[in-house]
Amino acid sequence: MQPDNRKKLIAKIKIAQKQMGMSDDAYRDMLVRLTGKNSCALMDIDELERVVAEMKTKGFTPTNKNYGQRPSRRQSADLMMRKIEALLADGGLHWNYAHAMAKRMFKVDRVEWLSDGNMHKLVAALQIAANRKKKEA
Repeated sequence: MQPDNRKKLIAKIKIAQKQMGMSDDAYRDMLVRLTGKNSCALMDIDELERVVAEMKTKGFTPTNKNYGQRPSRRQSADLMMRKIEALLADGGLHWNYAHAMAKRMFKVDRVEWLSDGNMHKLVAALQIAANRKKKEA
């Protein structure tokens, strides 16, 4: 495990301590009994995992922190969103312009909800509008 995971294990142990209602004395006694150390900061990853396993046997149930979060967009969609943003910035247009185009073209309220193919079509439409604006100027 990496150092980042070490911090996560320590956080999980502290959450378990709070969830189980352990007093500080009982918590430190358990640490000494399992690892011979009275602080998580002094433990290596194997010892921290041993403490987490012990707390699970005592009734700690970890919860999934990611429940209910919106899934992130695919990388291809992120690239298209940046292209749309660049076209809007070049034209001095607001995001509402792109949302209105998506609504008019695809009956979808928000640009970020478009499929990859429809995002490509929206980029093409924005590019055509930008070219038209340049010809008029």
